[in-house]
Amino acid sequence: MTRTLGRAALPLVLFAMALAGLLSACGGLTADAGRSPSASASASAAAVSAAATSASAGRANPSRLPEVKASQLPREARDTLALIARGGPYPYSRDGVVYSNFEKILPARPSGYYHEYTVPTPGSSDRGARRIVAGKQGDSYYTDDHYASFRFIREDQ
Repeated sequence: MTRTLGRAALPLVLFAMALAGLLSACGGLTADAGRSPSASASASAAAVSAAATSASAGRANPSRLPEVKASQLPREARDTLALIARGGPYPYSRDGVVYSNFEKILPARPSGYYHEYTVPTPGSSDRGARRIVAGKQGDSYYTDDHYASFRFIREDQ
């Protein structure tokens, strides 16, 4: 490449670097950008499931939310907990995506801490309202009203 071409390309290179920095700061460009959403979710879900399986059965409730024993959850929710513990495979492409806690009901944690998983609803033609939201330290929460309320899942001993 000639010296003249190098100087001409400098403004374009600087612009591209500035744009990449801006997109990265806004969350529009990440290390996962080249991967499909389900592949990114699967990688994140694997980290969450590893934490969930290493969590102790007597883990303290980090929230002030009501508790529910895992054995008291609907069968579909227990099946979803088992899938999370195994790291999948998950039946829905959105399973394992980051849950952002916009409702601020769960304890405040850094972005990417929580991941959501669908709990199938018999008779529903879509994903339904039931979810399990799992944290990276093994804390899990159940909602049956699409994030309007949560219960901390207490693993049976």
